[in-house]
Amino acid sequence: MTTRTIETVSDVPADSAGAIAVPRLEQQLCFALYSASGLMTRLYRPLLDPLGLTYPQYLAMLVLWERAPSTVGALGEALGLDSATLTPLIKRMEAGGLVTRRRDSADERRVLVEPTAEGQALRARVKDVQAGLDCAMPMERAELKALH
Repeated sequence: MTTRTIETVSDVPADSAGAIAVPRLEQQLCFALYSASGLMTRLYRPLLDPLGLTYPQYLAMLVLWERAPSTVGALGEALGLDSATLTPLIKRMEAGGLVTRRRDSADERRVLVEPTAEGQALRARVKDVQAGLDCAMPMERAELKALH
């Protein structure tokens, strides 16, 4: 595993005029997180492609398998996505036969999302995804658990 040093503002020397220099790209925490996110997506892609899932769809299905039906709002909250991002994702999943959407009979303003039979059947097939990811990760299982 490659380690990088992330500097805080107090670690960055001031320039000759006394202004704090901006840390270099590879020293930015935001870039390290962005890079890690991209790496995870690339690691998951070959595992999810045979299932016909994208990484965001996989995450949405994980939530729905745990707690369905789920409101669009609750699903968005669980995934950290706003409705402008989540609605197209749900529509693609619905078009692919993985989920259904329906109005909540108790409150017509709320839309409920739940896996279809096809979406539920996919759950058994994703069990190998984690095993495949474990093989692809350049870290030991104990190291991965320590990150969580």
